Amino acid sequence: MNKRLRPPDKGGGAKRRGVSRKGKAPRALIGSAVQPIRWRGDRLELLDQRFLPDKTVYVTCRTAEQVAKAIRDMAVRGAPAIGCAAAFGVVLGKGSAKAHAVLRNSRPTAVNLFWALERMQRAKDLEAEAKAIYDEDLAANRAIGKAGAELIPERARIMTHCNTGALATAGHGTALGVVRSSKDKKVSVIACETRPYLQGARLTAWECLQEGIPCTLITDSTAGHLMSKGEVDVVVVGADRIAANGDVANKIGTYPLAVMAKRHGIPFYVAAPISTFDAKIPDGSHIPIEERPAEEVTGYRKTRWAPKGVQVRNPAFDVTPAELITGIICEKGVVLAPNRERLAQLF
Repeated sequence: MNKRLRPPDKGGGAKRRGVSRKGKAPRALIGSAVQPIRWRGDRLELLDQRFLPDKTVYVTCRTAEQVAKAIRDMAVRGAPAIGCAAAFGVVLGKGSAKAHAVLRNSRPTAVNLFWALERMQRAKDLEAEAKAIYDEDLAANRAIGKAGAELIPERARIMTHCNTGALATAGHGTALGVVRSSKDKKVSVIACETRPYLQGARLTAWECLQEGIPCTLITDSTAGHLMSKGEVDVVVVGADRIAANGDVANKIGTYPLAVMAKRHGIPFYVAAPISTFDAKIPDGSHIPIEERPAEEVTGYRKTRWAPKGVQVRNPAFDVTPAELITGIICEKGVVLAPNRERLAQLF
């Protein structure tokens, strides 16, 4: 294991910038113009990512069922953000078995959801625990960004996939958090559009513009071409679940990026908090892969481009083998050439 492991930021950042201890709405993380989750004491407000970048609309949830629907319909998405939202959903459901069940069944792949629900099940003070989960995610993201920034060269052209910024977390972000923490190196982003839901085109590009980070949007199929031309210096992606051996489930399209990065000798990093690690899963073959509705592939919003009657496969995630990963960045530091033994040392 890389010995540059460090504890999460203890500078009080999460307490100052996260959820107020008096139940007030969380303030936007300093350095981030995006506020995806707002807890109001009696309700949860989620920035509806289905309308971005056209409109900024918040979904108001007053029940656990409404939070589960927001997760299932991808109004809120990103493994850490799903975990935070689910925790507040348990608060709204007063910790009932029904609340836990409906939230548990909302989406199957992101392990942060189940991690948060397990913590909430053990909690004596539900609201305090949900706020702690939120605060800890903010602190973890900042620590991930700090550790990851040490790996990023000056003026690096960083390719990323899906959306791993403030929108996918409590704030700051994981892979995009590494980019945020590297801004003083004058880095730039190459954002894959991320078919079929276009999280890269709609969300990552939008976040980069909000933060003043130079960003170039490409189709997913352009990635290999740019790598072959020497126009990519490093790839940094997020994760929805990391198996005990270091295999990583992430948004569909991540695996081919890792294969191409390996082919062209480009470092390929995964950035994720400890809550995304699942030591109970021995390897990637045991990770459940969500299949999304066909409508996400046959068209977008009200526009349809595929013929009616065509069969569709729409897996939301794929699995990247650990052997293709240069390193995994978490709040405890960087694990280079991840494998079962090195990851076990994190815990």
